[in-house]
Amino acid sequence: MDVRALLFGSTIRVAVTLVAGLGLVVGGAFVGGLLGVPSVEQIDNQFGEVNDTHTEVQTDLVIHNPNPVGVRLGGTSVNYTVAMNDIRMASGDKRGVGVGTGNSTVNLTTFLHNERISAWWASHVRGGEHTNLTVSATVQPGFVGQSATFQPAAETIETDLLGQFNSTEDRPVNADMPLVEDPVLVVQRTNASWGTVTDAETPIDLEFEVYNPKASPVVVSNVGYDISMNDVPVGSGELEETESIPGKSARLVETPTVIDNENLDEWWVTHVENDQTTELRIEFYAELELPGSTETVRVPLDELTYTQTIETDMFGNEDGSGGGDGSGNETAADGTTTATTTSDGSTTTTDSTTTDSTTTDGTTADDGTTSDDGTTTDDGLLARGSLAA
Repeated sequence: MDVRALLFGSTIRVAVTLVAGLGLVVGGAFVGGLLGVPSVEQIDNQFGEVNDTHTEVQTDLVIHNPNPVGVRLGGTSVNYTVAMNDIRMASGDKRGVGVGTGNSTVNLTTFLHNERISAWWASHVRGGEHTNLTVSATVQPGFVGQSATFQPAAETIETDLLGQFNSTEDRPVNADMPLVEDPVLVVQRTNASWGTVTDAETPIDLEFEVYNPKASPVVVSNVGYDISMNDVPVGSGELEETESIPGKSARLVETPTVIDNENLDEWWVTHVENDQTTELRIEFYAELELPGSTETVRVPLDELTYTQTIETDMFGNEDGSGGGDGSGNETAADGTTTATTTSDGSTTTTDSTTTDSTTTDGTTADDGTTSDDGTTTDDGLLARGSLAA
């Protein structure tokens, strides 16, 4: 018999037995309540790089370990989920996280798929410009049948993108042509409302009450529009219907317009690059047959141009609050909309079953602060905050 093999084999068996025994002892301490389950105390987000297809989101999770020893055995994992209007927009998962005693910071990098923006936009408008945003983070020690879930914010996001279009102010329509006395028409009232939103299109139903100050009829043969967001074209079209407005009379001219949702991912890139600021712009023109003429003239409706500035603070960083508390301030200015967010953070501890998976390395500092870089898996949008309100 080979004595060395016997002794060497015994040494391995003893080592394995000790490691397994240690895991059972520590796991039993968690289950028995002698050791506490680590929990997420705070979540902070910020945008990173953005390109045509993805938007980088950098997340810092502050994890609190109430135990006198660090936790790594069993592959501690952190799961991160974001939902908007009950749509699961993103989920990040990081395994092999090392958590020191006290508070530790885990750094996650997830990627927002820009093509998902159109689905969120449709749900936001379809819901009356209302979005419910929920964020949750779960810590699972791995070898323990328990987990701690942190929900730092339950946010309500409301916007009013069309409200300022509704007006009863008289606005002249001038032809700016020789031998033609201006104004040729006067728009006395404008109104805008959302149509039936689909995944592909966002209709805007526009109404113009138009008065003819002339003695003879003016024929409106066409009304066209162009919609842009940060100079990105998102919609254009024409109303190819003829409306004759008798002299000294008013008529209601309906102009349905459409935003092409497929173009919103391109807009989103400019919104992030422009410090989360967007200028929505709708321009109009009309083709008219003036009294005494059979020719059609194209007249820009400059007085009807609609602009609205949209400012967002999706992570609550503008007021220095960070993403963890989910709070925000509301400010108002002419033609500018901003966001209001509210939150109600909570932490729950639940029993769960942990499955094995690939882990990544992390480094735990002796002073109880861990900085653990890595990239998580992701399937959509990661955003805390809102469009303008």
